[in-house]
Amino acid sequence: MKPQKCITILLLLAARCSQGQTPAQVYLKPLGEVLRNVEQTYHVTLKYDKKELEGLEVKYADWKFFSDLGTTLDRILIPLDLQYEKIGEKSYTVTKWDYYIKTFAEGARHLDALIKSYADKESWEKRKAIVKQNILDVQGISGMKKSPLRVISSNFRKHDGYSVENVALEVLPGVYLSGSVYKPLKFKGKIPAMLSPHGHFYGDTDDGNGRYRPDQQYRCATLAKMGAAVFSYSMFAWGESALQFDNKEHYTSIALTMQTWNSIRVLDYLCSLDYVDPERIGVTGASGGGTQTMIITAIDDRIRLSVPTVMLSAHFYGGCACESGLPIHQIKGGPQSNNVEFGAMAAPRPMLVISDGTDWTQNTPKIEFPWLKKIYALYGMEKNVENVHLPTDVHNYGYNKRIAMYDFVARHFALKDKIVKDKTGKFDESGVTIEPAVEMYTFGKEKRLPENAIHGVEALRRVIQDAKK
Repeated sequence: MKPQKCITILLLLAARCSQGQTPAQVYLKPLGEVLRNVEQTYHVTLKYDKKELEGLEVKYADWKFFSDLGTTLDRILIPLDLQYEKIGEKSYTVTKWDYYIKTFAEGARHLDALIKSYADKESWEKRKAIVKQNILDVQGISGMKKSPLRVISSNFRKHDGYSVENVALEVLPGVYLSGSVYKPLKFKGKIPAMLSPHGHFYGDTDDGNGRYRPDQQYRCATLAKMGAAVFSYSMFAWGESALQFDNKEHYTSIALTMQTWNSIRVLDYLCSLDYVDPERIGVTGASGGGTQTMIITAIDDRIRLSVPTVMLSAHFYGGCACESGLPIHQIKGGPQSNNVEFGAMAAPRPMLVISDGTDWTQNTPKIEFPWLKKIYALYGMEKNVENVHLPTDVHNYGYNKRIAMYDFVARHFALKDKIVKDKTGKFDESGVTIEPAVEMYTFGKEKRLPENAIHGVEALRRVIQDAKK
């Protein structure tokens, strides 16, 4: 066959093949190629992880180029669950889309839209009731029956001005929540109580994780020295909870249900203690512990004071399944909620919002706090909501944040803060004994669980179903 004739046949075959393709196939291109074309067309630089985007393809790629860069990137990236962010005059990053994060501007717009729907206190109360019920329903907590609250105590010890005792609560049949109760060594009558959930803070050893962390011990012990009972407890599938449930289950939606249920049962326990004043029960936690703080305050009026730390944000919903793994913010037949609205459900009860300048709370004084004051104003109680913003601080529950919390709790719960202040009037935590994690193990070094302890998330689901019968 002559070369010229061969080329003609090949061209005819190619034409027939292309004519047999759908438009989606004709214009289908690898994402990497499309992004390079974007750079050339708009004279910009796009930074991205090639391995992270490997194998992704863009349908109708050529038709997704518009006159402006923003529309073009939206059309290309959104169908692939990707997002972009401007980092320079002519440079952008392309990353996977995080469903739990919006922009600061979108968060502000959301709050503006929400506040317009609350004409008065009555309309806000109706909205609050809807949001509260939605939180309970979506988590599957509505209708769950409370089993007898078995309490297991161990390893009582005394320190300078306070005591610590490890306590496990059987929150559901065969399901145990481990924690430690801090109390003042000497007190008369009934005293305030604080719930102290922890967040996602990791250390190199067990001593640096969860409720074993020094910052958690400092705040619990100092509050106890000031005159409060404090229950410090672990997240689901974390700490001793991981003896029953694999840690990977913490990153699934059931963790959100269990952490809320655990906080409810902690409240039950504290209210059952004859030395606790039920009119003075508060809660504080940072990061993921801040999420737990907002949720339990929103759904349970027994909480009379809250201090959500480095978490309350209009545009950030929490990056873990234990915070946003269930659609608790999606309201059927109404506008979507957010964590600021959850936080506002504390009104008119005292609330201190602690924020810093390096995470998603960096705009709290400008965006979230003024909005919260509007909700508190519906009750004529603007004085009950405060914000301490630490612009040079980072995402933690460090000393600066703790002293702000100490002051707030002392004022509202009539604690004896002078006991933990030095001669200059500064809060002094030096009298706190930082214990190794093993001292706080409710089930000891041997990690012996009660005989009826269940194991695995499937067994847990059965227990939850039984609790609803």
